[in-house]
Amino acid sequence: MKTVKIEKFGGPEVLQIQNIEINRPKSNEVLIKNLSIGINFIDTYNRTGLYPVPLPSGIGLEACGIIEEVGDDVRLFKVGDRVSRASAPIGAYSEKQIVPENKLVLVPNEVSNEIASCITLKGITAEYLLHRAYPLKKGDKILYHAAAGGLGQILCAWANSMGAKVIGTVGSKEKEEIAKKNGCHHVINYSETNFVEEVEKIVGKNGIDVVYDGVGLTTFEGSIEVLKIRGMMVAFGNASGYVDTIGVKKHINAKGLFFTRPSIAHYTIEREELLESAKKVFDAVLSGKFKIEISKKYSLDEVRQAHKDLEGRLLTGPAVIIP
Repeated sequence: MKTVKIEKFGGPEVLQIQNIEINRPKSNEVLIKNLSIGINFIDTYNRTGLYPVPLPSGIGLEACGIIEEVGDDVRLFKVGDRVSRASAPIGAYSEKQIVPENKLVLVPNEVSNEIASCITLKGITAEYLLHRAYPLKKGDKILYHAAAGGLGQILCAWANSMGAKVIGTVGSKEKEEIAKKNGCHHVINYSETNFVEEVEKIVGKNGIDVVYDGVGLTTFEGSIEVLKIRGMMVAFGNASGYVDTIGVKKHINAKGLFFTRPSIAHYTIEREELLESAKKVFDAVLSGKFKIEISKKYSLDEVRQAHKDLEGRLLTGPAVIIP
């Protein structure tokens, strides 16, 4: 069985293709044949050691596949069920994987393998950001960084459907058009302009209700600056680097801001939370609240290039690995 492993932290070059024997599933586990694998920025954090994992390790958290074998005491699924997942155990970059049954959700027949492998992790992330981390209301003015990315396209379109005024930032002309097509009322190209100044032209000074920031270091200070009094800063990623220090006086107290640093693990602790969130995501994509266009497909042998493209901001939407 072909799989991707890392034996040390580093750049894309540490990703190794290996052929291994896979065990049989134990109690409450299932063996899944992966049909499509999602590529996410968190995969690069695990690879570099920003989010360290015990080594050696597999890579990848999101995939859609068919259950080939079930272990003892499996009650939730059966052989032949098509399922997806969005959390540990790490190792989705693989032809097959053994996964605890309570980490899986059943994929509706109307949702393709490729779409399911793009919207389980990214879609559930968008769901908890919009509905639970900060319950978005009609008329809210939001700023979303990296609006043309895989998650950005989902969240911005979904926020638009909820009645929010959506401002997105992107890094190129090509991505401006993608963000506009996927729900952004206003798009700011931060490679050409100062996004703080541009946001203030649109909503005035201190005019943003909530910032959703998955970029991190390069956008954090400006994001704080555009928030309204008692606004909410939702920092959920570190694509440009980790924000190590938050000054209570400088960043929070000056405007009485609220701050949260959520992750998908915090919002899917209970299986009921996972199921409810996944249902909202599948319902949203099937009802047209957001659309998915796969930007690129890779093989397992091309995984190094996939990570180079992802970190180089060369992808214009969700990408998948077809094992």
